[in-house]
Amino acid sequence: MGYKALQAMQKKNYNLYHEDYGECIGPKQPTYERKELADMDLRDAVTRFIHDRCENLRYRYNGSADDLEGISGGEQIPYDMQMDIDRICLEKALDRFIESGTTNDAFDVYFCYLEMFIGEYSRVRHMIEMLSEFERNGSSLLMRHRDHYSHSVYVFALGLAIYETNETYREAYKIFYGFKKSEEELAAHHFLQFWGLSSLFHDVGYPFELPFEQACSYFEGQGKSREGIPFMAYQDLGGFVALGKECKEHFKTILGMKPDDNLKDSNDLFAYALAKKMGKDYHFTRESMKVVLDTKPVNPNRFGYFMDHAFFSATILLKELIDELPLEEITADYVDALTAILLHNSLYKFSVAFYKNKDLNRQISPEDHPLAYMLMLCDELQCWDRTSYGRNSRTELHPMGCEFRFENSGIQAKYLYDISQKKKIDRYLEDLEKFKAGLVAKKPKLKAYASMIGENDFESDIKRIVNLENGISLSVTTDLRPLDRSSKKTYLSESSFIHLYYFAVAMHAQYNDNYNTEKLSEEFSQLSLEYKLSNIAQAKEFARHLNEIGCFYTDRPVDFALVEAFTPEELTILGSREHVRWEKEKHGMCWMPAGNMANICKSNRAVREQTRMHYDLDVLFEDLPEHEKAKDISPLNTMMQKLYEFEGVRIYSLEK
Repeated sequence: MGYKALQAMQKKNYNLYHEDYGECIGPKQPTYERKELADMDLRDAVTRFIHDRCENLRYRYNGSADDLEGISGGEQIPYDMQMDIDRICLEKALDRFIESGTTNDAFDVYFCYLEMFIGEYSRVRHMIEMLSEFERNGSSLLMRHRDHYSHSVYVFALGLAIYETNETYREAYKIFYGFKKSEEELAAHHFLQFWGLSSLFHDVGYPFELPFEQACSYFEGQGKSREGIPFMAYQDLGGFVALGKECKEHFKTILGMKPDDNLKDSNDLFAYALAKKMGKDYHFTRESMKVVLDTKPVNPNRFGYFMDHAFFSATILLKELIDELPLEEITADYVDALTAILLHNSLYKFSVAFYKNKDLNRQISPEDHPLAYMLMLCDELQCWDRTSYGRNSRTELHPMGCEFRFENSGIQAKYLYDISQKKKIDRYLEDLEKFKAGLVAKKPKLKAYASMIGENDFESDIKRIVNLENGISLSVTTDLRPLDRSSKKTYLSESSFIHLYYFAVAMHAQYNDNYNTEKLSEEFSQLSLEYKLSNIAQAKEFARHLNEIGCFYTDRPVDFALVEAFTPEELTILGSREHVRWEKEKHGMCWMPAGNMANICKSNRAVREQTRMHYDLDVLFEDLPEHEKAKDISPLNTMMQKLYEFEGVRIYSLEK
């Protein structure tokens, strides 16, 4: 257990410069307490999955400490050591997100996954940024809509926890993908990669559904049903679903299609893959599924007047994978992740399993399609802590949190509601009793609370979609708790950008004199994942730092005094706070004080990066040499201009 390559390299390099390794503080691991299964909550289970089950993630397995093809701080380190560091980054990012649930911390998880498994974040950022921008700016026009950005990261985390704690699912997954009993570690690595692909990007197609829903909401606000009203549809999709000749041949090969089989487009690709895995048991063919997929975006009136964002999510992600990955690296497992996304919304319910028809309905099992099974289960379970955008959604009562317990191969979910809403709940319960007694004709509504009490329609609906027998069980309860937003870390600072990439680029720009935007982005992209995240963390914490000196940033025009430059006193406060933040970050990432190796680490950056010892760690800000203090405070005034150049952000004072 632990981070073997990282520790081995630390020890080797420490011994080169120190006679007695035993007196060293030693190569640290992230703080981690291994808990028994019955004691684990969501956070514990996710941590154990990444920390224990994903040991050796992305290793080359050559065992060489001299394989200096990794990178840290601009210096070469062993490749496997870098893989360890990347894994710690993901572990820490998930931990931060589960604690806070904020979009800013969700960003870190997306960033880690993309950098580790897809490629440079800057090239694919538009996918998830488009989703969050649409939701933030356009969803208030809808009758019903809730966040899908942080939601997707919660779904990702929940799936990791279930995999970690449920042996039945793990065994089904290994059998489905042909892993031997001795290959537990490889199976976990595989699940992390392809479950991440399925869960984190299952809703990126929502920008196609939102305009459709906005048009419908116009009429629904007038009390009209969707039938018989104008609706939006998407035409001329030939180019959107087209596949090049080389792509067609590649997918035919990896899916085992006949050489003379004509693969028409991505809809045909998905139809073939679904029919091959599920067609026989669910009584559909490649041809019938192709008709459904061709029709969904063009004639939503045939599907209950709903636009299926899952269709667009799968198609968009396929196009991104083709653009970003070498074609030979796209295996049939990627297609499984795409079809899991395709199934998760309405396709499975209404065009495959017909879940409202008791005679035809069949609940999906892990053996049918383990990624689709997990996505449907977690997507339904993740209904807590989601920002409500729609007009009706804002007045409904949704859970603010959820406590999970994983034991006896089961999932115990206790959804938590704000106790300050007790009057609303009591009024609903009174009206419900009146309805049951026949005193009122109309049954009261209080979504989502009403679905989780009494007959528990919430739990029943999930069990109509996914098979929760034979080793996987679910229990849903509710409780009232005081609302606690302390983990959200909200401040006055805000701007229209939700994503922090360019903000972090601006932060990194503090450390050089090149103000060319394109050049700065290129330099930032060459950093290791750890150092990129360090700049992102600094950017996220900037709002809290400003709050301490009575300032805030925004890209909106506001009637407050513009801050042109920080005073020396303000710079000292900001610098001291940033040093404390930096120290906490370094400790969490397995760094340790340099001690009597300080001079060596100062003069030899390669030693510093390989031993992960830093001469400024555990040193008070006021005790730092002036030139080291300057690293934290000197560039801050220059940074103001960079923020404005990158995102139109200005800094204002509350007091001036």
